[in-house]
Amino acid sequence: QVQLVESGGGLVQAGASLRLSCAASGRTFNAMGWFRQAPGKERAFVAAIYMTDGNTQYADSVKGRFTISRDNAKNTMYLQMNSLNFEDTAVYYCAGRANWSPILARVPGVYGYWGQGTQVTVSS
Repeated sequence: QVQLVESGGGLVQAGASLRLSCAASGRTFNAMGWFRQAPGKERAFVAAIYMTDGNTQYADSVKGRFTISRDNAKNTMYLQMNSLNFEDTAVYYCAGRANWSPILARVPGVYGYWGQGTQVTVSS
């Protein structure tokens, strides 16, 4: 059974940091990504990583503040989030797919596997 399990969310004040983890089991993925969904909004791309060589992409809104990384030995992906602000409040989901495509990495619909999500709440 393939599973993606996120952890690390929580309630923090603006300016603080959090580190999210996404542990995969049941298979490995060549591409993994982080997406987020705020209340009343569509699921939005945050960051993606090519698990083979570490190539990354970021949404403009998080570039310079968030860092995506992976540990292939643990089949785990991370999202280090610094300088959090109120607009970062959302449920964060990790996703995996078999193939890396720099063109499609930002598209939620191409990912076949999703975690259950972890809540990140930033108080102003």
